[in-house]
Amino acid sequence: MADGIGTTLKRFVLWDYPRSSWQYEVMVSLILVFIFFTPKEIFRDQPRPKNVVMVSEGTFLIDTELLAGKQGAALEEAAAKIIHSQAGAKRRTIVRVEPVYDDEKDTRGFLAYTKP
Repeated sequence: MADGIGTTLKRFVLWDYPRSSWQYEVMVSLILVFIFFTPKEIFRDQPRPKNVVMVSEGTFLIDTELLAGKQGAALEEAAAKIIHSQAGAKRRTIVRVEPVYDDEKDTRGFLAYTKP
């Protein structure tokens, strides 16, 4: 009896059943159930939005997390490093960095204005 179960499992793993057999249909059904009913959170590979986005020519929106706790010259220096590394704008100089606020006056990001 145990040998029969082992053989069946081996044939399932090696995909050894002919097409249109009931075993083949069961295997395909199990695969489809796995694909369509497995929650996305199990794999934790959700796409993340970019941290730096070019809003217009010379203006970049930087995520709040990247510049948290920085002020003044340190803010501009950190923004320049981020824009050069993530946005590929190596020949741009930061002119100014301004925070972007939402309706509750929470910081949603930073706008970095650059010049060539």
